[in-house]
Amino acid sequence: MQSHFSADHSAVADAQPALRWLSVLACGCIAMGSGGLQAQSVYRIVGTDGQVTFSDKPQAAATVKATPVDNALPAAAPVAPALPYELRQVTGKYPVTLYSSSNCAPCDSARKLLAARGVPYSEKTISTAQDAEALQKLSGSNAVPFLTIGAQHVAGFSTSEWTQYLNAAGYPESSKLPASYRQPPAAPLVTPDQPDTPAASPSAPEEPALPSVTAPAISPDNPAGIRF
Repeated sequence: MQSHFSADHSAVADAQPALRWLSVLACGCIAMGSGGLQAQSVYRIVGTDGQVTFSDKPQAAATVKATPVDNALPAAAPVAPALPYELRQVTGKYPVTLYSSSNCAPCDSARKLLAARGVPYSEKTISTAQDAEALQKLSGSNAVPFLTIGAQHVAGFSTSEWTQYLNAAGYPESSKLPASYRQPPAAPLVTPDQPDTPAASPSAPEEPALPSVTAPAISPDNPAGIRF
């Protein structure tokens, strides 16, 4: 009985390497099969009768139209980075708007201060007579830079004065903006009017043509040329 058990045990021991090899081979086949399933294409097949079916194999018949179907998920749209909670609170209460113009050194200094503190702001440019007139109504002057923090108006640039107002509004002293944040592009204060298309002038009514008049024939028997 003992020798029979030893023989069986020896046979099992000899079979273990083969079993391990079969297990590895089976796992490899399964992995290959799953990879094939992941890369499998789907075809949209239109038959001669117009019926549409879907299959994983293209049809070889010349009268059948098979079109690959793109079953990949659409790329996700880029999402703007969310502002930290502290900034969301303060910008909701006291939004900042900078009014500037080109070739304005104080305006450049104003942008640098706002960027250094990480203040999200919108920028309005003054470049036309309409922009200057709108700024005059808003601030009482057309000088730039001009800053609004909520309802607070700050004319001219002064590092100390702007810092005091930003601190009072609750803006952080150093930037808390996400690394991927991008400042919105500047826009004109007044949106340019679209040129009006000139309306076609109504054509003058045509004058009716005068009837042609044939001079009466004058003869010795009818010297006045009267006709009846």
